[in-house]
Amino acid sequence: MKKLLSLSTAAIAVVILTLQGFTLAPATASFPAAATDERGVPTLAPMLEEVTPAVVNISVQGKRVTRQRLPEAFRFFFGPNAPREEVREQPFQGLGSGVIIDAENGYVVTNSHVINDATDITVTLKDGRQFTAKVLGRDEESDIALLQLENPRNLTEVAIGNSDQLRVGDFVVAIGNPFGLGQTVTSGIVSALGRSGLGIDRLENFIQTDAAINSGNSGGALVDLHGNLIGINTAILGSGGGNIGIGFAIPANMMKNLVDQIIEFGEIRRGVLGVRGGNLNQELADALGLDRTQGAWVSEVVEDGAAAKAGIQAGDVILAIDGTPVLSFAELAAKVGTIGAGRTVTLTILRDGDERQIEVELEKRVADQIEAASVHPGLQGAELTSDDRQGIRVTSVESGSPAERIGLRENDVILAVNRQPVSSNRDLQEAIQNSRGVIALNLRRGNTQLYLVLQN
Repeated sequence: MKKLLSLSTAAIAVVILTLQGFTLAPATASFPAAATDERGVPTLAPMLEEVTPAVVNISVQGKRVTRQRLPEAFRFFFGPNAPREEVREQPFQGLGSGVIIDAENGYVVTNSHVINDATDITVTLKDGRQFTAKVLGRDEESDIALLQLENPRNLTEVAIGNSDQLRVGDFVVAIGNPFGLGQTVTSGIVSALGRSGLGIDRLENFIQTDAAINSGNSGGALVDLHGNLIGINTAILGSGGGNIGIGFAIPANMMKNLVDQIIEFGEIRRGVLGVRGGNLNQELADALGLDRTQGAWVSEVVEDGAAAKAGIQAGDVILAIDGTPVLSFAELAAKVGTIGAGRTVTLTILRDGDERQIEVELEKRVADQIEAASVHPGLQGAELTSDDRQGIRVTSVESGSPAERIGLRENDVILAVNRQPVSSNRDLQEAIQNSRGVIALNLRRGNTQLYLVLQN
């Protein structure tokens, strides 16, 4: 059975990225797609000679918490209060890549998972120079991170492309570090656009390509034949990390929106439209009397949300954002989720057979609401909220509920599970699912910290 694989080698991955309209200095020129050598033979060498110096290697070091269940004989010898598992901090290191998008400021973009848990990040240029890097910001939902080199000098930046202009069949080139071999270039075409439902990230709107991508290419560059970066390679479809001609890249324009927010605000201020719905398929189109099967169908409009204020109605079909077609509800969610709060977008909608334009000012997403009972039965009765920075806040606790019985109180903040820090819905779910035996919740209550115990 084939699996979707992230492309990291050891703890990291290769990285490159693309953005359109990013204010960069110095400016870089595009290169003709039909370059030829002195014998008149077509070649991509001139373009790659300009692009590849902006591709860097990234090495990271850090520590990760590992857990090993202790044998029952140990517990019998030391009594019922003996720990059920041994917790250790294990050092790790990894290699990967990134792309310089701003030479003057030393900005480098990579995947979020590349620098996950890293305490030391070293960036090595193609000419062998090395720089220490710090993390300016990251977004796990779209797997993007922005680094900054310390004391940047004499750098080369990549030209930025517009991923919204891509078409199926366009030629593309992937640049990465497969299996740690070093910088490697492969070519192919755009196989599909708007891929989603792969379970890789929460916000999915992938470019699919058949350019050869292998284990170690995660975050690698996808560029067009003019040398413009138009995607970040993030996953492949395969059973053993090898290329079978199906790879996925994050579109450049999504990345630009996120990087702009990190640079301006130091964080992601995710936009929210305030609708629920699904894909417009043939069955639904027939029921609604529509003559098309692509778009995002709105089944519900959130009261007092951005869409409601703009006049969006249940039953509308969203066809485009700012003139760019929307093929599915997942694509709509990914595009809206990476556009910053406060931005005004123009939606093309279909209502009663007529197309119309509606301007919507996106609102800031409030902290994620977590279905506590789905995380663990012992948390039932609690309302939990993740704000991606301060842990998981308990916003309310029902009287007599399992959550109250274990000792949770309103305004408690869950900081860690079995010493593993949690700051998002996904963190909490994964930490509890991976725990065995006793689950120790580290809480902050006012100015004090304490532990509560859940039984698996």
